[in-house]
Amino acid sequence: MQSKHFDMGIVGLGVMGANLGLNIASRGRRVAGYDPDSAKAHTFGERGAAELDAASGAQTAGSARLEDFVNALKTPRVLVLLVPANIVDSAIDSLVPHLAAGDILIDGGNSHFPDTERRLAKLAAASIHFIGMGVSGGEEGARHGPSMMPGGEAAAWERVRPLLEPAAAKAADGAPCIAWIGNSGSGHFVKMVHNGIEYGLMQLIAETYDLMYRGLGLPAATIREHFTTWSQHQLAGYLIEITADILAQQDADGSLLLEHIRDAARQKGTGRWTTEAALALGIPTPTIDAAVTARGLSDFHALRQDGAKRFAGPLPATQQALLADAGLPAALEGALQAAMLLTYAQGMHLIATANAEYDYGLDSGVVARIWRGGCIIRAALLEDLSAAYARDPELGNPAFDDALSARLGQLQSELRRVVAAAATAGIPVPALGSALAYYDALRSPRLPANLIQAQRDYFGAHTYERLDREGTFHTQWTHGSGA
Repeated sequence: MQSKHFDMGIVGLGVMGANLGLNIASRGRRVAGYDPDSAKAHTFGERGAAELDAASGAQTAGSARLEDFVNALKTPRVLVLLVPANIVDSAIDSLVPHLAAGDILIDGGNSHFPDTERRLAKLAAASIHFIGMGVSGGEEGARHGPSMMPGGEAAAWERVRPLLEPAAAKAADGAPCIAWIGNSGSGHFVKMVHNGIEYGLMQLIAETYDLMYRGLGLPAATIREHFTTWSQHQLAGYLIEITADILAQQDADGSLLLEHIRDAARQKGTGRWTTEAALALGIPTPTIDAAVTARGLSDFHALRQDGAKRFAGPLPATQQALLADAGLPAALEGALQAAMLLTYAQGMHLIATANAEYDYGLDSGVVARIWRGGCIIRAALLEDLSAAYARDPELGNPAFDDALSARLGQLQSELRRVVAAAATAGIPVPALGSALAYYDALRSPRLPANLIQAQRDYFGAHTYERLDREGTFHTQWTHGSGA
C-alpha cells in the first residue's frame, strides 16, 4: 500500500464491508481495506482489480496489518467501521493510537444508539470526529447502492459527503438515498427504527401468506401470483417482491424450498431495541412489538408441537367457512396495505418523539425520502409518506395526514374482515390484529383507561385525574360498595 494514497479506509471486510468498499471505489475512488483475516484482505484487492475500471481512478487494496492500512490513508483520514456491534469498542480502541486529531471515524454497523452517543463523547476528547451511520440494503445494496443514515458530528459531514453520496441508492426521482440525519446518536436511532419497521412488515407479510396457505388452502403458485400482482400496485416494495421470488424457489428435488425451512425466526436485537426505546419514550408501537414477540414465540418449536396436541381450536366447520370465503384474497391486499401503512406510522411517530426528546435536529420528511430506495423497507408507501411530510413538515404521526387517514378509512373494513376471519379460523395474526387495534385506539375519543386510573388509586392511592376539573384526586374507595 502506498503511503497517504487512499481516499477512504474500510475496517472489516466481511460481506457488507467489502461490498460497500467496492461500491465507493467504483465511483472513481481509491479505497483501502483492513481485516485481520489476510484471506479477506487479499480478496478485497483482487475483487477491485477484477470488477473496477482502473481508468476512472478506482482502486482497492487490502491489508491485514493495521499500521500499514492507516498509513496508506490521506489525511485527515476517513475510516468506515463495518464490524459486528459487539466488537466496535475493541475496533475503535485498536485504531485510536494510530489516528490523529481531525480524523473521521464512521461506524456503519448496527450499533445501539446509546453506545454511539458514548463513543462520540469519548472520541471528541481525542479531537477525532465520529459519525454513527445506519446502512440498509443487504449485500446487493452495499455493492450497488444502499440507503445510508449518517448522524453525529455535523462538522465532518461535508468532508465525507463527496465520498458517500455517489455510492448511495437513487430513488425514482433520482435523489440520493443518503442525508445528514442529525446530531448525537440520531443516525443509529433512525436505523434502529428502520429495522423495527422491517420486523413489523415481515411479520405482516408472513401472516398474510399463512392466511392464504393454511387458511384458504391456496397452492404456493397461486399465492405467488397474488404477491406478484401486489408488487405492481400500491403494495410495490422490496419485501413484497422477494416474497414472490421465495414462493417460486424450488429445492433440489423440485419441491418448494419454503416447505423445508424451519418455522423459527431468529433476531439480532434491533427490533427489541426499537420496542425498548418506544417504551422508554411512551410511544405505542404495537405492530413492531407484536413482530418481536412473534419471532420469540416461533423459536419455541417443541412447545408448539405439544400445544398442537393439547389445546383445542375452532370446529372444522368454522375453518371450512374461511375456505369458502372467495372474497378474502382480495381483502388481504387492502388489509396488508393498511397494516403496513400503520407500521410505518408507528415508527415515524417514534422518530419524531425521539427527535424532540433527544434534540437530534432531524427532519422526518428527509428520513422518509432516503428510505425510498436501497433499503430493505423501500416501498411505494414511502412516496406517500414523503408527500405527507411535504404537506406538513411538522407532522408527528403520519397517520393523521388528511390523505393517509382517508385511505386508512377506506381500507379499515378489509383489515377488519381479515382479522375477524383469522380469529374465527384459529390462525394467529398478532401483527395484523395489533395494527387494527392501534387504528381503533387512535380513533377512540374515550378509552377504558379511566377504569385503570381508578384501580390504581384503589389499591395504591396513585391518584387520578378528572375530565370536569383540573388537578389530581384520591378517593377512599368503599370495599364491597357494589354488593
